[in-house]
Amino acid sequence: MPTCDCQNKTQDESEEHICPLKPPVEKDKAKEPKDYANPVRYSDGSVRLRNPNIELMDQDILYHLALGSGSHDLVEMFGDVKFVCMGGTPKRMEHFANYIMQEIGHKLPAGTTLLDITKNSYRYSMYKVGPVLSISHGMGIPSVSILLHEVIKLMYHAKVKDPVFIRIGTCGGIGYEGGTVIISEEALDETMKPYMELMVLGKLIRRPAKLDRQLARDLKALAHRDDPYETVIGKTMCSNDFYEGQGRLDGAFCEFTEADKMEYLTKLQKAGVVNIEMESLCFAALTHHAGIQSAVVCVTLLDRLKGDQVLAPKEVLEEWQLRPQKLIARYITTYLQRKGRLSLEGIHGSMYVKSPRRFKLVQQESENYD
Repeated sequence: MPTCDCQNKTQDESEEHICPLKPPVEKDKAKEPKDYANPVRYSDGSVRLRNPNIELMDQDILYHLALGSGSHDLVEMFGDVKFVCMGGTPKRMEHFANYIMQEIGHKLPAGTTLLDITKNSYRYSMYKVGPVLSISHGMGIPSVSILLHEVIKLMYHAKVKDPVFIRIGTCGGIGYEGGTVIISEEALDETMKPYMELMVLGKLIRRPAKLDRQLARDLKALAHRDDPYETVIGKTMCSNDFYEGQGRLDGAFCEFTEADKMEYLTKLQKAGVVNIEMESLCFAALTHHAGIQSAVVCVTLLDRLKGDQVLAPKEVLEEWQLRPQKLIARYITTYLQRKGRLSLEGIHGSMYVKSPRRFKLVQQESENYD
């Protein structure tokens, strides 16, 4: 019953009296019972999985990384990680690991060298340089999907707080010459839909392929005026194929004309697409689903409006592939300078074994790649 003298007997949805003579008192939300929890973060900012089964497992074997939660001390090995940088080939990511080591002033103990932590898996390569992981993800969505599942679980087991994932890659430009650095603002599939479709238990699931736009703007702001190349932000089309799916005329099969190809590429360009590659859709969808801040930075190897084959000399291609690495290094060093964490020393990234028996088991399981 209302406790005031007004004549208005109006009630809200909770059947409480609404008095026109007194302004409504805002409820104290802090006192209201919370019936949900953040599905992707714990209160300290560490990664939380959208999978309750993992907590019930005796140990979680990260099969394709040759690591395990019961065999390795993952908190000791990876707990200080902030940046997870991924690229296609092992050689490129080994080079990036050595490059970022120089840029952030990380020093290894005398007589040691960078360790490929996942060498026993024979699938991916992984190097740790202080707070930076440099990992190869292979080619295409299936390969990057497998890696992301296990690296996101690695972040969870290592209790990593608020990591930043960045893909460093190559691409074909649409209206941009080779050597242009492209920062993706959004990932689209071949039909320009901004989500990834996958089958789960025979049912079609769609996951939004969202990248962190503020991170993209922060990266763009670090492009220097005196850089001898352009750095642009735009939409990225992700294809499941290198040849037909990208409209190339030079594959083993081609059942369309050059006019058909140009019509499609022009349609992409008018929609704001500036480049084509093969991993961004999955990378964006899975990092967004995990609540992880992420970005994709690639360099163009050619303008697809002018051709299909990569014809630049090897030494030119190698220099071009350094360009996105330089931009990422600027971002990481700027962050570490702000946090006062440059000139790092230590043995982070070494192998810390909790259980020799389980360690051997994980090695044997991962080596059975046939």
